[in-house]
Amino acid sequence: MRQKTIRITKRKYILGFITAVFVLAVVRCLFPEVAGPAVRPGAVAACDSIAAGPDSTTVARVAARFVKSDGTAVKHRIFSVPSFRNTFPDNNDVQLLAAERNGVPPVQNRAEAEKRMKELVYVGSNPFFHIDRLSSSIPYLVPKASVLLQDIGKAYFDSLFIKGIPLHKIIVTSVLRTKDDVTKLRTRNGNATENSCHLYGTTFDICYNRYVTVEDPDGPVRREVRNDTLKWVLSEVLRDFREQGRCYIKYEVKQGCFHLTVNK
Repeated sequence: MRQKTIRITKRKYILGFITAVFVLAVVRCLFPEVAGPAVRPGAVAACDSIAAGPDSTTVARVAARFVKSDGTAVKHRIFSVPSFRNTFPDNNDVQLLAAERNGVPPVQNRAEAEKRMKELVYVGSNPFFHIDRLSSSIPYLVPKASVLLQDIGKAYFDSLFIKGIPLHKIIVTSVLRTKDDVTKLRTRNGNATENSCHLYGTTFDICYNRYVTVEDPDGPVRREVRNDTLKWVLSEVLRDFREQGRCYIKYEVKQGCFHLTVNK
């Protein structure tokens, strides 16, 4: 007897997913103890409204943001930011205060850095970002900065998907630097400062003119996307994180990167 194949359309899948999210939200609100800590007071009103139950109209309205009536994905527009310099103006003096507050004491060399691994976490290439070949830094960050980088990579994927753009990974070009690294770097990089934010494990650079295309090696070749387009989407994502107060960002022209320091 042949087994019957069940086919689920993209629209039905998303409607089912959204419904499940609503149901889980209701359970969390009615029985907060299942999630550990109690629900925050400020969230009571939102929980009460969710507890009223998602009707078909609400689910359809939310789904309409992502899927058209014919089942195809809704493509959101790309806006970029009005000005890269003005949107990301945080100079070294601003970022340095956050680095000193959130980071580890600077290390002299890489041997000393190995002794500080209880305070730092390794950041390697993963599904959401790519670590470039590092010549003047080592791939370690404080946990808070590592989480920020991971969240940026995820948000970038989400933004590309909802805009109908093939997925690309961001490329991290610089992470933790030792004092020896900074000394060598200053001989060939005029932008490198002696008291660099990179010394504290709170700072990383994301280049805006190179990306890694995500594709199936055995599948069809993905359509090419201009670097400018990918940069515009990335700038929208980074602006949101900066406006949330999670980081400070400087738009570096000569180095071709966004220079970020974690804030909270």
